[in-house]
Amino acid sequence: MTTPPADVLIIGAGPAGLSAALVLGRSRRRVVVVDSGRPRNAAAASMQGFFTRDGFPPDELLAIGRQEVARYGVEIVGGEVQGLEREGDGLVATVPGVGRLTARRVLVATGLQDALPVIEGAAERWGRDVLHCPYCHGYEVRDQPVAVLGRGAVSVHYAHVIRLWSSDVVFLPHTLDPLTEAEQEGLDARGIRVLEGEVAGVVVEDDRMTGVRLADGTVVPRSILFVGAATGTNPHDGVLRDVGAAFAESGFTELPDADPTGRTSVPGVWVAGNVADPSAQVVVAAGQGYSAGVAINGDLLDEDVAAAVAAHRARRG
Repeated sequence: MTTPPADVLIIGAGPAGLSAALVLGRSRRRVVVVDSGRPRNAAAASMQGFFTRDGFPPDELLAIGRQEVARYGVEIVGGEVQGLEREGDGLVATVPGVGRLTARRVLVATGLQDALPVIEGAAERWGRDVLHCPYCHGYEVRDQPVAVLGRGAVSVHYAHVIRLWSSDVVFLPHTLDPLTEAEQEGLDARGIRVLEGEVAGVVVEDDRMTGVRLADGTVVPRSILFVGAATGTNPHDGVLRDVGAAFAESGFTELPDADPTGRTSVPGVWVAGNVADPSAQVVVAAGQGYSAGVAINGDLLDEDVAAAVAAHRARRG
Protein backbone atom coordinates (compact mmCIF):
# COMPACT_ATOMS: atom_id res chain seq x y z
CA MET A 1 0.00 0.00 0.00
CA THR A 2 1.29 3.47 -0.88
CA THR A 3 2.11 5.49 2.24
CA PRO A 4 -0.47 8.27 2.50
CA PRO A 5 -0.93 10.78 1.19
CA ALA A 6 -1.05 9.70 -2.42
CA ASP A 7 -1.12 12.39 -5.06
CA VAL A 8 -4.38 11.04 -6.44
CA LEU A 9 -6.97 8.59 -5.21
CA ILE A 10 -9.16 7.21 -7.99
CA ILE A 11 -12.40 5.56 -6.92
CA GLY A 12 -13.44 3.07 -9.60
CA ALA A 13 -11.34 1.00 -12.00
CA GLY A 14 -13.56 1.10 -15.06
CA PRO A 15 -12.56 2.71 -18.36
CA ALA A 16 -12.69 6.24 -16.90
CA GLY A 17 -10.72 5.42 -13.76
CA LEU A 18 -8.06 3.34 -15.48
CA SER A 19 -7.61 5.90 -18.27
CA ALA A 20 -6.99 8.61 -15.69
CA ALA A 21 -4.68 6.30 -13.75
CA LEU A 22 -2.63 5.70 -16.88
CA VAL A 23 -2.20 9.43 -17.52
CA LEU A 24 -1.29 10.15 -13.92
CA GLY A 25 0.97 7.13 -13.53
CA ARG A 26 2.88 8.15 -16.63
CA SER A 27 3.16 11.63 -15.09
CA ARG A 28 5.00 9.97 -12.19
CA ARG A 29 2.27 10.72 -9.71
CA ARG A 30 1.59 8.48 -6.73
CA VAL A 31 -1.78 6.95 -7.59
CA VAL A 32 -4.04 4.56 -5.69
CA VAL A 33 -7.17 3.11 -7.29
CA VAL A 34 -9.94 1.56 -5.19
CA ASP A 35 -12.39 -0.65 -7.03
CA SER A 36 -15.47 -2.59 -5.91
CA GLY A 37 -15.39 -4.94 -8.91
CA ARG A 38 -18.94 -4.22 -10.12
CA PRO A 39 -18.73 -2.69 -13.61
CA ARG A 40 -21.92 -1.45 -15.27
CA ASN A 41 -21.41 -3.65 -18.34
CA ALA A 42 -20.69 -6.87 -16.43
CA ALA A 43 -23.64 -8.60 -18.11
CA ALA A 44 -22.39 -7.81 -21.63
CA ALA A 45 -20.33 -10.42 -23.47
CA SER A 46 -18.74 -7.80 -25.70
CA MET A 47 -18.52 -4.07 -26.26
CA GLN A 48 -18.87 -2.27 -29.55
CA GLY A 49 -17.87 1.09 -30.97
CA PHE A 50 -14.47 1.31 -29.26
CA PHE A 51 -11.88 1.97 -31.97
CA THR A 52 -9.53 -1.06 -32.33
CA ARG A 53 -11.49 -2.95 -29.64
CA ASP A 54 -14.85 -3.41 -31.36
CA GLY A 55 -16.40 -6.67 -30.14
CA PHE A 56 -13.86 -7.02 -27.35
CA PRO A 57 -14.98 -8.59 -24.02
CA PRO A 58 -15.21 -5.75 -21.48
CA ASP A 59 -13.63 -7.76 -18.66
CA GLU A 60 -10.58 -8.41 -20.83
CA LEU A 61 -10.29 -4.71 -21.59
CA LEU A 62 -10.23 -3.91 -17.88
CA ALA A 63 -7.70 -6.67 -17.19
CA ILE A 64 -5.37 -5.22 -19.82
CA GLY A 65 -5.90 -1.75 -18.39
CA ARG A 66 -4.91 -2.93 -14.92
CA GLN A 67 -1.72 -4.47 -16.30
CA GLU A 68 -0.86 -1.26 -18.12
CA VAL A 69 -1.28 1.07 -15.15
CA ALA A 70 0.67 -1.31 -12.89
CA ARG A 71 3.72 -0.75 -15.11
CA TYR A 72 3.74 2.86 -13.92
CA GLY A 73 3.46 2.08 -10.23
CA VAL A 74 -0.29 2.59 -9.87
CA GLU A 75 -1.69 0.55 -6.99
CA ILE A 76 -5.14 -1.03 -7.27
CA VAL A 77 -6.94 -1.93 -4.06
CA GLY A 78 -10.04 -4.08 -3.89
CA GLY A 79 -12.80 -2.63 -1.78
CA GLU A 80 -15.58 -0.08 -1.62
CA VAL A 81 -15.17 3.45 -0.35
CA GLN A 82 -17.72 4.03 2.38
CA GLY A 83 -16.95 7.66 3.10
CA LEU A 84 -15.00 10.62 1.78
CA GLU A 85 -14.16 13.71 3.80
CA ARG A 86 -11.78 16.62 3.82
CA GLU A 87 -9.00 16.59 6.38
CA GLY A 88 -6.72 19.60 6.38
CA ASP A 89 -5.41 20.15 2.86
CA GLY A 90 -6.19 16.60 1.78
CA LEU A 91 -9.10 14.23 1.27
CA VAL A 92 -9.57 11.01 3.21
CA ALA A 93 -11.48 7.96 2.01
CA THR A 94 -12.58 5.21 4.36
CA VAL A 95 -12.38 1.70 2.92
CA PRO A 96 -13.58 -1.15 5.18
CA GLY A 97 -10.91 -3.83 5.46
CA VAL A 98 -8.27 -1.49 4.05
CA GLY A 99 -8.31 1.59 6.23
CA ARG A 100 -8.16 5.33 5.63
CA LEU A 101 -6.59 6.50 2.38
CA THR A 102 -5.43 10.10 2.14
CA ALA A 103 -4.80 11.91 -1.12
CA ARG A 104 -4.22 15.41 -2.42
CA ARG A 105 -6.82 14.96 -5.15
CA VAL A 106 -9.67 12.51 -5.78
CA LEU A 107 -11.28 11.32 -9.01
CA VAL A 108 -14.67 9.68 -8.59
CA ALA A 109 -15.30 7.21 -11.43
CA THR A 110 -17.73 4.90 -9.66
CA GLY A 111 -20.21 4.50 -12.52
CA LEU A 112 -23.87 3.68 -12.08
CA GLN A 113 -26.43 0.91 -11.96
CA ASP A 114 -29.16 0.68 -14.57
CA ALA A 115 -32.69 0.69 -13.19
CA LEU A 116 -34.45 -2.05 -15.13
CA PRO A 117 -38.16 -1.96 -15.94
CA VAL A 118 -40.33 -3.88 -13.53
CA ILE A 119 -41.40 -6.64 -15.89
CA GLU A 120 -41.02 -10.34 -15.31
CA GLY A 121 -37.80 -11.83 -16.69
CA ALA A 122 -36.14 -8.55 -17.69
CA ALA A 123 -33.38 -8.73 -15.11
CA GLU A 124 -32.49 -12.33 -16.02
CA ARG A 125 -32.19 -11.46 -19.72
CA TRP A 126 -30.42 -8.12 -19.21
CA GLY A 127 -27.49 -7.69 -21.57
CA ARG A 128 -28.52 -10.72 -23.62
CA ASP A 129 -31.83 -10.05 -25.38
CA VAL A 130 -33.19 -7.31 -23.11
CA LEU A 131 -31.07 -4.33 -24.10
CA HIS A 132 -30.97 -0.56 -23.71
CA CYS A 133 -28.24 0.86 -25.98
CA PRO A 134 -28.76 0.59 -29.76
CA TYR A 135 -25.28 1.90 -30.48
CA CYS A 136 -23.86 -0.83 -28.24
CA HIS A 137 -25.99 -3.72 -29.49
CA GLY A 138 -28.04 -2.65 -32.50
CA TYR A 139 -25.78 -4.08 -35.17
CA GLU A 140 -25.46 -7.40 -33.36
CA VAL A 141 -29.26 -7.88 -33.37
CA ARG A 142 -29.85 -6.43 -36.84
CA ASP A 143 -32.77 -7.72 -38.89
CA GLN A 144 -34.35 -9.51 -35.93
CA PRO A 145 -37.94 -8.91 -34.76
CA VAL A 146 -37.56 -6.20 -32.12
CA ALA A 147 -39.87 -4.67 -29.52
CA VAL A 148 -39.25 -1.24 -28.03
CA LEU A 149 -40.67 -0.53 -24.58
CA GLY A 150 -41.99 2.97 -24.00
CA ARG A 151 -40.29 4.56 -21.00
CA GLY A 152 -40.16 8.33 -21.00
CA ALA A 153 -40.58 11.33 -23.25
CA VAL A 154 -38.00 10.33 -25.87
CA SER A 155 -39.25 6.77 -26.34
CA VAL A 156 -40.77 7.44 -29.77
CA HIS A 157 -37.51 8.91 -31.03
CA TYR A 158 -35.75 5.88 -29.55
CA ALA A 159 -38.01 3.57 -31.56
CA HIS A 160 -37.03 5.44 -34.72
CA VAL A 161 -33.36 4.92 -33.82
CA ILE A 162 -33.90 1.16 -33.40
CA ARG A 163 -35.58 1.11 -36.82
CA LEU A 164 -32.13 1.73 -38.36
CA TRP A 165 -31.17 -1.83 -37.51
CA SER A 166 -34.40 -3.72 -38.19
CA SER A 167 -37.39 -3.38 -40.48
CA ASP A 168 -39.51 -5.39 -38.03
CA VAL A 169 -40.01 -3.09 -35.05
CA VAL A 170 -42.98 -3.00 -32.69
CA PHE A 171 -43.41 -0.08 -30.32
CA LEU A 172 -45.05 -0.90 -26.99
CA PRO A 173 -46.19 2.33 -25.30
CA HIS A 174 -46.65 0.36 -22.07
CA THR A 175 -47.74 2.96 -19.49
CA LEU A 176 -47.03 6.07 -21.54
CA ASP A 177 -49.64 8.71 -22.29
CA PRO A 178 -51.44 8.31 -25.66
CA LEU A 179 -49.31 9.15 -28.68
CA THR A 180 -49.84 12.45 -30.44
CA GLU A 181 -51.03 12.47 -34.03
CA ALA A 182 -47.58 13.52 -35.17
CA GLU A 183 -45.91 10.71 -33.24
CA GLN A 184 -48.32 8.12 -34.61
CA GLU A 185 -47.90 9.40 -38.15
CA GLY A 186 -44.11 9.27 -37.88
CA LEU A 187 -44.18 5.69 -36.66
CA ASP A 188 -46.65 4.69 -39.37
CA ALA A 189 -44.51 6.32 -42.03
CA ARG A 190 -41.51 4.22 -41.06
CA GLY A 191 -43.42 0.97 -40.68
CA ILE A 192 -43.18 0.78 -36.89
CA ARG A 193 -46.25 -0.94 -35.51
CA VAL A 194 -47.79 0.26 -32.26
CA LEU A 195 -49.36 -2.28 -29.89
CA GLU A 196 -51.21 -0.91 -26.88
CA GLY A 197 -51.26 -2.67 -23.53
CA GLU A 198 -49.10 -2.83 -20.46
CA VAL A 199 -46.12 -5.16 -20.72
CA ALA A 200 -46.00 -7.87 -18.06
CA GLY A 201 -42.93 -9.90 -18.93
CA VAL A 202 -40.73 -11.61 -21.47
CA VAL A 203 -41.20 -15.16 -22.73
CA VAL A 204 -38.12 -17.37 -22.77
CA GLU A 205 -37.72 -20.79 -24.38
CA ASP A 206 -34.50 -22.83 -24.58
CA ASP A 207 -32.56 -19.96 -23.02
CA ARG A 208 -33.59 -17.38 -25.58
CA MET A 209 -36.31 -14.78 -25.68
CA THR A 210 -39.20 -15.63 -27.97
CA GLY A 211 -41.77 -13.01 -27.12
CA VAL A 212 -43.11 -10.20 -24.96
CA ARG A 213 -46.18 -10.93 -22.83
CA LEU A 214 -48.78 -8.23 -22.28
CA ALA A 215 -50.88 -7.94 -19.14
CA ASP A 216 -53.94 -9.38 -20.93
CA GLY A 217 -51.97 -12.53 -21.78
CA THR A 218 -51.23 -11.63 -25.41
CA VAL A 219 -47.76 -12.74 -26.49
CA VAL A 220 -46.02 -10.62 -29.12
CA PRO A 221 -43.42 -12.79 -30.89
CA ARG A 222 -40.08 -10.96 -30.53
CA SER A 223 -36.48 -12.03 -30.07
CA ILE A 224 -35.16 -8.71 -28.73
CA LEU A 225 -36.58 -6.13 -26.33
CA PHE A 226 -35.06 -2.66 -26.12
CA VAL A 227 -36.21 -1.05 -22.90
CA GLY A 228 -36.16 2.55 -24.01
CA ALA A 229 -33.78 5.45 -23.91
CA ALA A 230 -34.99 6.54 -20.49
CA THR A 231 -33.81 3.30 -18.92
CA GLY A 232 -33.38 4.93 -15.53
CA THR A 233 -30.05 5.02 -13.78
CA ASN A 234 -28.76 5.08 -10.22
CA PRO A 235 -25.34 6.75 -10.09
CA HIS A 236 -22.95 5.51 -7.41
CA ASP A 237 -22.49 9.01 -6.04
CA GLY A 238 -22.46 8.51 -2.28
CA VAL A 239 -18.89 9.76 -1.85
CA LEU A 240 -19.74 12.90 -3.83
CA ARG A 241 -22.62 13.61 -1.49
CA ASP A 242 -20.32 12.97 1.49
CA VAL A 243 -18.10 15.89 0.51
CA GLY A 244 -20.96 18.19 -0.41
CA ALA A 245 -20.73 18.20 -4.21
CA ALA A 246 -23.43 20.16 -6.04
CA PHE A 247 -26.03 18.21 -7.99
CA ALA A 248 -28.13 19.28 -10.97
CA GLU A 249 -31.88 18.74 -11.33
CA SER A 250 -31.08 15.66 -13.41
CA GLY A 251 -29.75 14.00 -10.27
CA PHE A 252 -26.20 13.91 -11.58
CA THR A 253 -23.20 15.90 -10.42
CA GLU A 254 -23.26 19.53 -11.44
CA LEU A 255 -20.01 20.67 -13.02
CA PRO A 256 -19.25 24.37 -12.49
CA ASP A 257 -19.23 26.25 -15.80
CA ALA A 258 -19.77 22.88 -17.52
CA ASP A 259 -16.10 22.08 -16.92
CA PRO A 260 -15.15 19.53 -19.60
CA THR A 261 -12.44 18.06 -17.36
CA GLY A 262 -14.93 16.91 -14.71
CA ARG A 263 -13.91 19.33 -11.96
CA THR A 264 -16.73 19.44 -9.39
CA SER A 265 -17.83 22.19 -7.02
CA VAL A 266 -15.64 20.62 -4.32
CA PRO A 267 -11.99 21.71 -4.49
CA GLY A 268 -9.75 18.79 -5.34
CA VAL A 269 -12.53 16.45 -6.49
CA TRP A 270 -13.17 15.44 -10.10
CA VAL A 271 -15.65 13.06 -11.75
CA ALA A 272 -15.48 11.02 -14.96
CA GLY A 273 -17.57 8.38 -16.69
CA ASN A 274 -21.08 7.20 -15.94
CA VAL A 275 -21.27 8.57 -12.41
CA ALA A 276 -21.64 12.00 -14.03
CA ASP A 277 -22.68 11.12 -17.58
CA PRO A 278 -25.14 8.21 -17.97
CA SER A 279 -24.82 8.23 -21.76
CA ALA A 280 -21.03 7.86 -21.81
CA GLN A 281 -20.11 4.63 -23.56
CA VAL A 282 -16.79 2.91 -22.89
CA VAL A 283 -14.79 4.94 -25.39
CA VAL A 284 -16.32 8.21 -24.15
CA ALA A 285 -15.75 7.34 -20.49
CA ALA A 286 -12.13 6.53 -21.25
CA GLY A 287 -11.75 9.91 -22.93
CA GLN A 288 -13.32 11.66 -19.95
CA GLY A 289 -10.90 9.86 -17.65
CA TYR A 290 -7.99 10.99 -19.79
CA SER A 291 -9.15 14.63 -19.68
CA ALA A 292 -9.65 14.46 -15.93
CA GLY A 293 -6.21 12.92 -15.45
CA VAL A 294 -4.51 15.72 -17.39
CA ALA A 295 -6.49 18.38 -15.48
CA ILE A 296 -5.70 16.84 -12.10
CA ASN A 297 -2.01 16.65 -12.95
CA GLY A 298 -2.08 20.30 -13.97
CA ASP A 299 -3.82 21.27 -10.75
CA LEU A 300 -1.24 19.39 -8.71
CA LEU A 301 1.53 21.01 -10.70
CA ASP A 302 0.21 24.50 -9.89
CA GLU A 303 0.31 23.56 -6.21
CA ASP A 304 3.80 22.09 -6.55
CA VAL A 305 5.11 25.24 -8.21
CA ALA A 306 3.58 27.48 -5.55
CA ALA A 307 5.14 25.36 -2.79
CA ALA A 308 8.52 25.39 -4.51
CA VAL A 309 8.42 29.17 -4.88
CA ALA A 310 7.48 29.61 -1.22
CA ALA A 311 10.34 27.32 -0.14
CA HIS A 312 12.73 29.14 -2.48
CA ARG A 313 11.79 32.51 -0.99
CA ALA A 314 12.18 31.14 2.54
CA ARG A 315 15.69 29.91 1.76
CA ARG A 316 16.61 33.34 0.41
CA GLY A 317 15.38 34.94 3.61
